[in-house]
Amino acid sequence: MARLVWDQVGERFYESGVSNGVFYDQDGKGTAWNGITSVDENTSTTVEPVYFDGLKFDDVVTNGDFSASLKAFTYPEEFLPYEGYLEDRAGFYIADQPRYRFGLSYRTEIADDVVGFNRGYKIHLLYNLTANPSEISYQTISGDSEPLEFEWTISAIPEELDRFRPTAHVILDSRKLNPFILRDVEDIIYGTDEEDPTLPSLKSLSQFIRNWDRFMVTDYGNGRWSASTEDEGVITMIDDDIFQITYDTATYLDSHTYEITSSERNEDDIWLP
Repeated sequence: MARLVWDQVGERFYESGVSNGVFYDQDGKGTAWNGITSVDENTSTTVEPVYFDGLKFDDVVTNGDFSASLKAFTYPEEFLPYEGYLEDRAGFYIADQPRYRFGLSYRTEIADDVVGFNRGYKIHLLYNLTANPSEISYQTISGDSEPLEFEWTISAIPEELDRFRPTAHVILDSRKLNPFILRDVEDIIYGTDEEDPTLPSLKSLSQFIRNWDRFMVTDYGNGRWSASTEDEGVITMIDDDIFQITYDTATYLDSHTYEITSSERNEDDIWLP
């Protein structure tokens, strides 16, 4: 048992900022969204008190769905059809058209009293969004003119997720998520030199993270093999010639023989429907 202690060094956290915005079209293809100034997340959760004989004895909580207010100085051209603008000819746009659903990701920074904003970050992934633009006020240019800030109200349709209530919003916390899983997910949603950025379905992303495994055995076919993993503590060198593997892919056959197999690389999970 220990008495609570407040405001210890390194435990004063705060969160601020919004950056690394990415717009994902209906096919999941990602495009950098520069100029996002704020994302104001809302909740429609309601709490209704229940009374019996004049005394309150319960609260009935009705969970709402995700919605937010998004503000930005600019937006990617790929976003126009999702705001109701279709390009009939190059540079000729038709307004008030049906809108498609899209995805969005953005990053918020986590800071503390020791290392500042290098403490970590959260990546927010939003699914099945519809954007409703707010009123725009165009004003004459003057000496104190400021950039026009666009604003949208966005609502979401939640997706089914095994063992959880349907949702359209998930968060990746860099302080807690396995750094190698985080790296793999960032390569997917931000892209690499070889692969375009894409937003996987919530189901496939969940499966990818839950099943993520990286213990690989390579058989060279001549009695030699190698094992590798990026997880610390799995392979330990006891001395120059003896090593120890701590993993659940080794099967005991007899006192001198074990069978070691690779874990399954689960990249296919990310393409689940």
